[in-house]
Amino acid sequence: MAGGAREVLTLQLGHFAGFVGAHWWNQQDAALGRATDAKESPGELCPDVLYRTGRTLHGQDTYTPRLILMDLKGSLSSLKEEGGLYRDKQLDAAIAWQGKLTTHKEELCPKNPYLQDFLSAEGVLSSDGVWRVKSIPNGKGSPPLTTATTPKPLIPTEASIRVWSDFLRVHLHPRSICMIQKYNHDGEAGRLEAFGQGESVLKEPKYQEELEDRLHFYVEECDYLQGFQILCDLHDGFSGVGAKAAELLQDEYSGRGIITWGLLPGPYHRGEAQRNIYRLLNTAFGLVHLTAHSSLVCPLSLGGSLGLRPEPPVNFPYLHYDATLPFHCSAILATALDTVTVPYRLCSSPVSMVHLADMLSFCGKKVVTAGATIPFPLAPGQSLPDSLMQFGGATPWTPLSACGEPSGTRCFAQSVVLRGIDRACHTSQLTPGTPPPSSLHACTTGEEVLAQYLQQQQPRVMSSSHLLLTPCRVAPPYPHLFSSCSPQGMVLDGSPKGAAVESIPVFGALCSSSSLHQTLEALARDLTKLDLRRWASFMDAGVEHDDVAELLQELQSLAQCYQGGDSLVD
Repeated sequence: MAGGAREVLTLQLGHFAGFVGAHWWNQQDAALGRATDAKESPGELCPDVLYRTGRTLHGQDTYTPRLILMDLKGSLSSLKEEGGLYRDKQLDAAIAWQGKLTTHKEELCPKNPYLQDFLSAEGVLSSDGVWRVKSIPNGKGSPPLTTATTPKPLIPTEASIRVWSDFLRVHLHPRSICMIQKYNHDGEAGRLEAFGQGESVLKEPKYQEELEDRLHFYVEECDYLQGFQILCDLHDGFSGVGAKAAELLQDEYSGRGIITWGLLPGPYHRGEAQRNIYRLLNTAFGLVHLTAHSSLVCPLSLGGSLGLRPEPPVNFPYLHYDATLPFHCSAILATALDTVTVPYRLCSSPVSMVHLADMLSFCGKKVVTAGATIPFPLAPGQSLPDSLMQFGGATPWTPLSACGEPSGTRCFAQSVVLRGIDRACHTSQLTPGTPPPSSLHACTTGEEVLAQYLQQQQPRVMSSSHLLLTPCRVAPPYPHLFSSCSPQGMVLDGSPKGAAVESIPVFGALCSSSSLHQTLEALARDLTKLDLRRWASFMDAGVEHDDVAELLQELQSLAQCYQGGDSLVD
């Protein structure tokens, strides 16, 4: 919309959502620092969609995520609930009582060694305890701080990462973090394990009012709010928190887009019976209730299945990751998320959240799948047509929604983003008189190449596609996952020598797929096999037997939306 950004408010609900969110915001932060890179188009993505401007008590301009996150007691480690950006030492010392004081000081959690070398988007902590911030994009901020040398950032080790705040490089606004004190992050007791527990949290006036106050704070300062994106854990009680939050948003902000990303860490093991049953129930209840109150819902997981039967995690040809580490899994999912959300974050001709959801969710198909090629395999000397032709007729991306392999399934509608390919590689540079090896090699623009490729792959499918020069940033604290890649993510023969990978091209897609028919029906079948009397603790958390029966009906009805039928285009 002319005259301002179409703002989005992000909600992060749960600890794995915190991991994905930390990588997501670190990648946004890295992109802010490269906005003037001559090799990229600085105006492709609008940071104001996700960020807000503000001012500290010391008059310093800030640029912080438009974010509300909820997590459990003990999950923040050394991060303060109010953040550190707006801290005022003079206010801390101002005490009205003049009598004798006794101070009881809680022992602080040690800060992750990586954060000792903290170089954030907001700046650095000076000797007087004041955060001095860097410049804000588009000339909104104070002049950037400069030093004679820029210290090389430390790289966090996997062993040093316990919680998401251990590697978050971005300062948060004091109204971002909302802690649920009645449940514990660590230990076996007092856990937020069940959907009903999560629902009951936002039924309590304390937490409901706190969420509503924070929503009003962020929403009221927006000029053109397009909607909300919810990053929500599906496997635990936060599926219930997310369902109630989505319901609240739908009731209070009718007409705004609500896109929910249901997150599942992987993998799981047969020996953890209660945890697996709870994960199944929470995922099923979460998907159904979030679908009822969201414009669009997309499960995100590196696992192979949403059901009880364990499946191996997905494989990427040029990534080596440990599926048992949330630090690794969340980095990959954040990279995919940073790509498939591009349409509603564009500076020029953005697709609103509502329009994106409408395109993908026709005929009740409000659940979609995600897939991504990370990194997109472009070798030195290759063109985009060369690389796309290497896929042949196979689906080019790795599935990221735990719905099985997409081969043999039907796509009804899709939104596709390819980013990080240099303009010189967009088309084939054939010498005059050379016959083109394929119709893609005869295209005159990269956009034409991509559109024609999608048309060849899915000839009867409504496809929306975007081609961006801007790559995805994977500099530290992003983990070292890439093999045989150059610093710019180009695929090399053998092991690369020299600098680590800093940015990568990514090919990502959201798809309304017939694979969801089998996935949702399998979820329903697994639920029917359960003896709910054995899992009374889940039912005691606020779920009735009638709720489970209704859940089964709604899952089966949702599954039917993806059986056969036609795509948008005949």
